Amino acid sequence: MNSLEKMLSLLDVFTPAVPVWSTDDLIRWSGASRSTCYRYVKVLQDAGLLTPVAQGAYMLGPRIIELDRNVRASDPVYTGGGPPMVKLATRTRQSAMLCILFSDTVMCVRDFRHRDAPEEMFARGQRRPLFVGAASKVMLPYLAAHQQRTLYAKHRKSIAAAGMGSDWEGFRKYLAQVREAGHCITRGEFSPGIVGIAAPLFNGAGDVLGSMGLVFHHAKVTKAEFPRLAQAVMSAAQEATERIGSGAHGADRPARAVG
Repeated sequence: MNSLEKMLSLLDVFTPAVPVWSTDDLIRWSGASRSTCYRYVKVLQDAGLLTPVAQGAYMLGPRIIELDRNVRASDPVYTGGGPPMVKLATRTRQSAMLCILFSDTVMCVRDFRHRDAPEEMFARGQRRPLFVGAASKVMLPYLAAHQQRTLYAKHRKSIAAAGMGSDWEGFRKYLAQVREAGHCITRGEFSPGIVGIAAPLFNGAGDVLGSMGLVFHHAKVTKAEFPRLAQAVMSAAQEATERIGSGAHGADRPARAVG
């Protein structure tokens, strides 16, 4: 990594589990010299990305809140996909979410939770693997062929463990089945008994951006209702795709590179 990448990587260590870091801990984690790490911290603090707390420690700063507000106001997936997602959740009486591709992971950008929403439900700002859960799996059939091949070459063990094929031909067959269905349904892949139903979202050029999905506990919905819910998800995702690609909700978002 270059120096800028090393400096920005310091932000990755601040998590809900460990929200406060001392400068000494940051130095040990980064492997940078004391003077270099102090310089990194000063730049991040001056930018508002870090803020000091007691005893020479730091936590994430208020500038991130401002940036998040700006994203909520301008991101076409959030603003264009939000109303169809809320309408989907209201009509089905289930919890819903919007996700996007983010490098080789999937990130939730917006969620709508009913009172009985699963505690383990994906929430805004969380990332998950690319091969687990309906919100992730439903995007893969719409990637370019070379991206699918690259992903398979890098992650064949994870793909096999996720039940998506033990070899390349099996993986291709799985992707073709999901694409033909237009949606993906998974159960218990993150938490026991939690069902996800998702459909893909596209930009104006027809490239896959992410997904829209419903999340609920299997005890709340019979399996006979899954087709109706899947159709509702696909219709809402189509409406969201049209809104995202219209240009009325911010610049059309390019597809993220994966693989």
